Amino acid sequence: MASTEKANKPLFIISDGTGDTATKVVEACLVQFEEPNVQVHVFPLVTDHEQLRRIMSSAKEQNAMVVCTLVRTNQRTEADKLAKQFRIQYVDVVGNMLAALSTFLRQRPQGTPGLLHMTSDAYFRRVEALEFTVKADDGKEPRMLLEADIVLVGVSRTSKTPLSVFLSHKGFKVANVPLVLERDPPKDLWQVDPRRVFGLTIDPASLQTIRKERLQSMRMSDRTNYGQLDYILAELDFAQDLFGRNRDWPVIDVTGKAVEETAATILKVLDERGLIYASGETGQL
Repeated sequence: MASTEKANKPLFIISDGTGDTATKVVEACLVQFEEPNVQVHVFPLVTDHEQLRRIMSSAKEQNAMVVCTLVRTNQRTEADKLAKQFRIQYVDVVGNMLAALSTFLRQRPQGTPGLLHMTSDAYFRRVEALEFTVKADDGKEPRMLLEADIVLVGVSRTSKTPLSVFLSHKGFKVANVPLVLERDPPKDLWQVDPRRVFGLTIDPASLQTIRKERLQSMRMSDRTNYGQLDYILAELDFAQDLFGRNRDWPVIDVTGKAVEETAATILKVLDERGLIYASGETGQL
């Protein structure tokens, strides 16, 4: 996030919760700049005016920009007042959204920090989904395929495991099936609702690079079939043939894609198929 060639500009994140929301927003915006040269400082659990004043005073001294996610109205009002008093560049991430939602829902927001991270039914569903996903990883328990919300199918190193874990944090029970050349997938796979199965593919050269790096990290020879392009091409052809015989399986090319991007594609397809959880549950993006 920072460059060592130029002096870093300080950016303060102030939250009465963990600060995660503002941090993600800031990170999502900073990647749009080639060299942001920013040093981010997070101040979580800021719950009284005195804390707020000390941080704002420090921001003034350091000529920092301030980003806030304060859900308490009195704290947001105080932050806005101090920002004007100290002439600080200030962004209120949640204020406008809370005001708009309040009008739309005809309700007043609770103004209680930390609600997003409190234990609830949704929290326990996420825990259950993660536990399921770990047990069902890499085809270890084929019988669990029928219980999965999402099944991922692909050759080795097509991001099946990290994608499974990411989706499980959104409340989905995910199983993944590794495809091995000339070896039939588990019989249980054919009993799964095909609308929930996704094939993963990747560019052969990219896959070779990933596998060679994996072999090096394990101090193994890259001359094994696992890292050879001819073998990789045969594996991908084998996978593509399987996908072609199952037309209900969307096939996603993960080449150069972040896990988040692939997950968003999967959830979009599930939503279009009417398979996303009911509105408000943890499975929603």
